[in-house]
Amino acid sequence: MTAMSSADTHCPYCALQCAMTVTHQGETTVTGRDFPTNRGGLCAKGWTSAELLASPHRLRMPLMRRSDGTLAETTWDEALDAVAAAFRDTKAAHGPDANAIFGGGGLTNEKAYQLGKFARVALGTSRIDYNGRFCMSSAAAASNRAFGMDRGLPFPVTDLDDAQTILLLGSNVAATMPPFLAHLAGARAAGGLIVVDPRRSATARLTEDGAGTHLQAAPGTDLPLLLGLTHIVIAEGLADRAYIDERTSGFESLRRSVAQWWPERTSSTTGIPVAQLRETARRLAAGGAYILTGRGVEQHVDGTATATAAINLALVLGLVGRDGSGYGTLTGQGNGQGGREHGQKADQLPGYRSIRDPEARRHVAGVWGVDPDELPDAGIPATALLGELGGPVKTLLVAGSNVVVSAPDVDALRQRLQSLDTLIVCDFFLSETAELADIVLPVLQWAEEEGTMTSLEGRVIRRRQALAGPDGARSELWIMAEIARRLGAASTWSTVPAEVFDELARASEGGVADYSGLSHALLDTGVEAYWPYRAEGTPRPFTQRFAHADGRARLVAVDATPPTPTDRGGELTLVTGRYLQQYQSGTQTRRVAELNGARPEARLEIHPATASRLGIREDALVAVSNERGTVRARATVTTDIRHDTVFLPFHYAGDECANRLTEALVDPTSAMPEFKRTRVRVTPDAAVPAVAAVEHGPVVVSEHPGVDRAAGGGAASGVSVAGGHVGPDVPAGVSVAGGPAPTGVSVAGGPIERGASTPTEEEIHV
Repeated sequence: MTAMSSADTHCPYCALQCAMTVTHQGETTVTGRDFPTNRGGLCAKGWTSAELLASPHRLRMPLMRRSDGTLAETTWDEALDAVAAAFRDTKAAHGPDANAIFGGGGLTNEKAYQLGKFARVALGTSRIDYNGRFCMSSAAAASNRAFGMDRGLPFPVTDLDDAQTILLLGSNVAATMPPFLAHLAGARAAGGLIVVDPRRSATARLTEDGAGTHLQAAPGTDLPLLLGLTHIVIAEGLADRAYIDERTSGFESLRRSVAQWWPERTSSTTGIPVAQLRETARRLAAGGAYILTGRGVEQHVDGTATATAAINLALVLGLVGRDGSGYGTLTGQGNGQGGREHGQKADQLPGYRSIRDPEARRHVAGVWGVDPDELPDAGIPATALLGELGGPVKTLLVAGSNVVVSAPDVDALRQRLQSLDTLIVCDFFLSETAELADIVLPVLQWAEEEGTMTSLEGRVIRRRQALAGPDGARSELWIMAEIARRLGAASTWSTVPAEVFDELARASEGGVADYSGLSHALLDTGVEAYWPYRAEGTPRPFTQRFAHADGRARLVAVDATPPTPTDRGGELTLVTGRYLQQYQSGTQTRRVAELNGARPEARLEIHPATASRLGIREDALVAVSNERGTVRARATVTTDIRHDTVFLPFHYAGDECANRLTEALVDPTSAMPEFKRTRVRVTPDAAVPAVAAVEHGPVVVSEHPGVDRAAGGGAASGVSVAGGHVGPDVPAGVSVAGGPAPTGVSVAGGPIERGASTPTEEEIHV
């Protein structure tokens, strides 16, 4: 009889970090577990996550590029010797900054911490950043500036349950984190869910039938909208002057800056009627209100200013740091919060410390056992770092990211990756980035490892091992330790996650993101651990004071200046976003049969009037192009999008990759790329033959043992998912295993169960 193993852990996908139990006995199953964020529910991605563990597409041995250009399996010793030699030779020939690291927001806290240490101690390079720069950097910059601290939600997500009004900008949570919808139920019942989106997304549809308001603003006009709402709040005497005087600074400058955004001007810029603007401002001022922002607000060249404007509105209303109201930003990646706290960012040391702070350098160097003067200076952010590939940067290690799909202007990036002396990729599948690598190192997945993650609430949680990984796969902790040993690096390099976490805790002590009171053993007791955590956790850090020295929040005046470069390239504005059944660059979800069967291809959403004018019909193949490239997709003609706007998902590769069109233009403060406002042309694509949609399998650049070239296929052998059915009135993907939903999970008036198949976003009924 096969031995059974089981572990209580958390979902491998988004930052909601839904709790689940993984059980392995010949086959691997997942069941939802009661937890404040998900209350037993899981989305379609969570339910099918076990399929990834036994996928026939897993990488099981290291791969190296042969002289004939193909990839072939090799031994770990040969692969790691080659990696160490590449780093050593590059440093000797070109200096330490010719070596670079690109990390990921899905890595555990332990691995993110060790990656930052590895770059600065083992390689001595300042060239490290991560894909969180594409997700959270604008919100982080705005929060640090306003509050002195960047914690996505400075309150538990359950605080939203009793909200009367929730203003949600730039986030389609019905597609990105469906169990989160349960926390919107109170605002919907009160008629107070207000969703800002140029699309009538699944989340925008939640406002129908008296549940709230959809503000269908023109793309890229969130900043004028927020400035206009702040103007109304001040002009109509809705501002909380006692709170402003007691807890903030900078109000007079802010008041003058929003004076020019009177309602009529705001309306003409955003396309939102004046009456709706006034109604929104008054509702927010009526009490019990929260303002939440997501990537749609932040992924712009004015993303930091827009996030700042949202914070200003919340502060002027007196929402932040009070019971029953607040401001927060919805972290996207699984460890997007923790991944940026402990050393992956170009300018940060563990504990959210500045690498240019002499005291921070002294403290962290002391923990690492090195001279502070030996630590490199601050590096450069992700887009600039990727721009150096093949030039100043000669050797790159990518861990936990698929930049060939996720970065802006990917055709140009692909050329730079191919011009490197050495590209090393750590992954568990042969992603599009790994296909280009000289050395590919297979790593463990979520249920095969121990560690910690930090959720969108700033809650530190335990990831636990439920089963062993493939024989040839290794943890990144082990990989970094082995390379460091070969390089003769200073310091110690533990491969035990609990030991690495203890070192992280010491390194973070006294920092803004202080984990010093935590350990794996303490977390295993079930303690609620919100950082900063010294003697106890801090679920609501702003109730008494903000993190600036004087305890006050900063109101920072910003203005809306339309960026000229994005006006080039066509007559329509392209916005990018997500599908319910896909995730990020699709490296995982495009290999799950159920998910990819529901969303096998990218579809261009286009308004009927625009489609008619351009001669485009439903399901027609179209070319979406500008000076950077061309994307080919099938058209979905829908009134859910504005006539001046088109939409593409960003999960797909090759000719379907939306980031072939986006520009490597960044916010001057956060270095966030402009993903959400790209000018394009759309034309019928008669040159492309009509083909049936196919499932995406791994695309392998050469024959080599151990990597399956076949596309598609069903669930891997030995993998199953708890059964059930989908009720008729359930938002897609919100589910619990095998029976009625626990209290509070149901969003749409019926039990929510695991489905045998996954409905598409168009089939959501609320």
